[in-house]
Amino acid sequence: MIPDTSSKIIFTPIKNKRTFEEISLEIKRLIFKGILKPNDKLPSEIELARQFNVGRQTLREALRLLELSGFIAIQKGSTGGPIIEDTIFNTISNSFLDAFLMKKITTEELTIARLETEKGMLKYVIDNAKDSDIRSLKENIVQAKKHAKANIRPFRDNIEFHRLLAKASKNQMFVIMVESIMAIVADFFSRLEPEFDVSKRVIEKHEALLNAIIRRDRDKAMSLLEDHILKVGKRFQKIIDEVRK
Repeated sequence: MIPDTSSKIIFTPIKNKRTFEEISLEIKRLIFKGILKPNDKLPSEIELARQFNVGRQTLREALRLLELSGFIAIQKGSTGGPIIEDTIFNTISNSFLDAFLMKKITTEELTIARLETEKGMLKYVIDNAKDSDIRSLKENIVQAKKHAKANIRPFRDNIEFHRLLAKASKNQMFVIMVESIMAIVADFFSRLEPEFDVSKRVIEKHEALLNAIIRRDRDKAMSLLEDHILKVGKRFQKIIDEVRK
């Protein structure tokens, strides 16, 4: 159930030539301060317009700006309205994916960016990963093996492994960057026919990488990660070349 915060927050009237931008900034400020949280419901348009002392059209422009930048979602229906939503990751990821699909990003560029990002991230994973992170990564591998054994292609599990690695780094910028890159990788894999042998090899690579992380063997972990990402990149390029023939 979505918590209703509409009666808890009082907004200050805004007076500015670009009033809708000021309203947007004020709501963002409350989000950044943690006063407004994901899934919180904002007051109705009428109430927001009254609190900000602006017309409903100006208020709608502000809400539209917040929606486009991924801070809120507008739910339809009598019980709908503006909801604080953590869609910033999705907005960034979709921008990367759109660029790739429009051929503004090459497979080689994707592989290089992924390699450099995840190698830079990995040393922080080795230094900062908690027991809970290691458990999550182990559970991911177990789940991937179960899916592979049941002839269910575990590509979603394999994608999630890299997202879990990013979270284990304890650096939100790595989380954002890996989330964006993996959006492209996930889209690409979703278009392929099931290849269980390849998926099983990926799981084996992930398990070996996790073991190196647990041992704090930085050199081995880096070597395994680099080999894995480069092979995925070559596979991407091979498939694209075959499609273009």
